[in-house]
Parts: sequence; C-alpha cells; structure tokens
Amino acid sequence: MTADLTLYTNPMSRGRIARWMLEEVGADYEVVLLDYAATMKQQPFLAINPMGKVPAIVHHGRTVTECAAVCAYLAEAFPDSGLAPNADERADYYRWLFFAAGPVEAAVTNRSLGVVPTDQQRRMVGYGDYDRVVDVLEQAVAAHAYIAGDRFTAADVYVGSQVIWGVQFGSLPKRDAFDAYVARLVKRDAYVRAAALDDAAMAPAA
Repeated sequence: MTADLTLYTNPMSRGRIARWMLEEVGADYEVVLLDYAATMKQQPFLAINPMGKVPAIVHHGRTVTECAAVCAYLAEAFPDSGLAPNADERADYYRWLFFAAGPVEAAVTNRSLGVVPTDQQRRMVGYGDYDRVVDVLEQAVAAHAYIAGDRFTAADVYVGSQVIWGVQFGSLPKRDAFDAYVARLVKRDAYVRAAALDDAAMAPAA
C-alpha cells in the first residue's frame, strides 16, 4: 500500500528543508532516499520530478517540488499545525518566503560561483547585488522574532534554512540579527528531530 505522503530526498541536500517542515506539521510520511549519481536521475523518480532534483513530496498522488512551495503547501494541507499565515501575517509571509526563494537564492549561488554582475547586468539579474540582498535579509529577520511577525510560521522553515546554512557555511556574512534568528530556530523540537533523522540517514545515502 502506497503511503498518503512520501518525501523523496537525500540527507545532504535541500531535502532537509522539506523534512523539517514535515516534522513541524506532524504528518505521517514515508521517506525514499535517493542518491545523486543514480536514482535521482533515473526512473521512476524522473516521472515525479523531471528536473532530477530533491526534495519532492507526493501527497494523495499529487507532486510538489521546490522547497518554498513544499513549505507553503504543507502549511495549508495540515492547517491544524497552525503554520499557515493569518490575515495580519500574510503579506510578510509571502513577501519573505519568495524573497528567500528568489533574490537570496540567486545572489548566494552566484557569489559562490564567483559570478559578480556588472553595473549594467544588475538591472537584469533581478536581485541587483549581493550586498543589498544581505542587508535587506538582515532587516527582515531583525524586524520581529520571526519572519512574518511574533509567531513561527512555515515561512520561517524556508527563510530560516537559508540563514542557518548561510551562517554555517559562510555564504552569509556574520551579523548579530542572523545569529539571533538562527538561535531561535535551532531550538525547535521539529528542527532537532528532522536534523537527527537526516544525520542518521546520511551514511547509507552518501
């Protein structure tokens, strides 16, 4: 019998974001571990995500990919978790969720690849320049305890993951606001559970 909710992942990937979100909503789910060299680039997974990338979730036969989308989807699919935004949080919730998925992701990736847009190219790349993106992200996480206000939401799983990894791996500069935000997030029970599960799966999946 196929599970109602399946996570396709690798513990050394952005799949850790989806795992954290699944633990936050308290859903029962099955895990399929994929490796980069083979199963991630082959059928049957390519029928689920033709990009050959993880994570992907399949819920009641419907596929969701892209980490920000997975977080938003699960918050709505499991409303009892209380992780979808209320009316007062909705604007900041979507604004910063997609800011992290767009400008932050692009700026950090380009910087890690040594790509520095010229002044003319900054008009084309969408995020402008890395320093501006970092400054705006800092302002966003410093404005409230959490990204959409004083309450943890699904947007914090995605935005928080970007900041946690940025601080850990040095793709974001040292900022007090980043450190304070990370400190709040990594204490969450769901974060701790998800990290332990992925760490335990890391050796056989490597």
